[in-house]
Amino acid sequence: MHMDIVDLRQFYATPMGKHARRCIGQALSAIWRPLSDERLIGLGYATPYLDMFKADSERALAFMPARQGAVHWPPGEPCSTALVYDEDLPLPDASVDRFLMVHALEHCENAGETLTEIWRVLSPGGRLIMVVPNRRGVWARVEQTPFGSGYPYTGGQLTQLLRENMFTPTAWSDALHFPPSNNRFVLRGVNAMERIGRRFMPALSGVVVVEATKQVYQGLPVRQRQSRRIFVPVLAPQNATKGNID
Repeated sequence: MHMDIVDLRQFYATPMGKHARRCIGQALSAIWRPLSDERLIGLGYATPYLDMFKADSERALAFMPARQGAVHWPPGEPCSTALVYDEDLPLPDASVDRFLMVHALEHCENAGETLTEIWRVLSPGGRLIMVVPNRRGVWARVEQTPFGSGYPYTGGQLTQLLRENMFTPTAWSDALHFPPSNNRFVLRGVNAMERIGRRFMPALSGVVVVEATKQVYQGLPVRQRQSRRIFVPVLAPQNATKGNID
């Protein structure tokens, strides 16, 4: 099951979604410090977390995959949202300092191609941070939440994927140690469960949070793309032929 933009917004409006946002935000803040006027891109549905870093960044944009859909962000300000294909980002080389992926990697058609494209747009020494459903956690098994859709990963799988695509993992964190429930008695104990889970059971968290830096080599291998997007001009006459054109 793949959740679209409506499902994602509805989830973060629930009590469970609000607690999930706060817990993941704490994990992100433990890894990422203020951005010092750097350029930031969020891919997937990252807007609940982009708000944390937007004020310190020189520029922050929200890229939302075409299969998911897009919404206006930030509210009450000029739109900084773009609908994109994650393996063909509309950015020049080395134009971004930081990249945040949330509700993104687990839905990629080809994760390697997406990471290669992110590597291209990141500046030398640029940093990528990903929030990914944990294959070992309970949240990946509950389809009623966004973390139960797509392809979940273990920490080892993420390390291998990042290294294969010229990234070096530099920091790890975790979140969502409370069960996915809107029960008010469960939600009252979120803080305690998060503290206990981070200390004693980090491998069973709902999400894995990993930061990685871009590796820069003198020579880079040229890869053949496995997927290509074909764009059809929507204004072209559907039945036109060369013989009909004067």
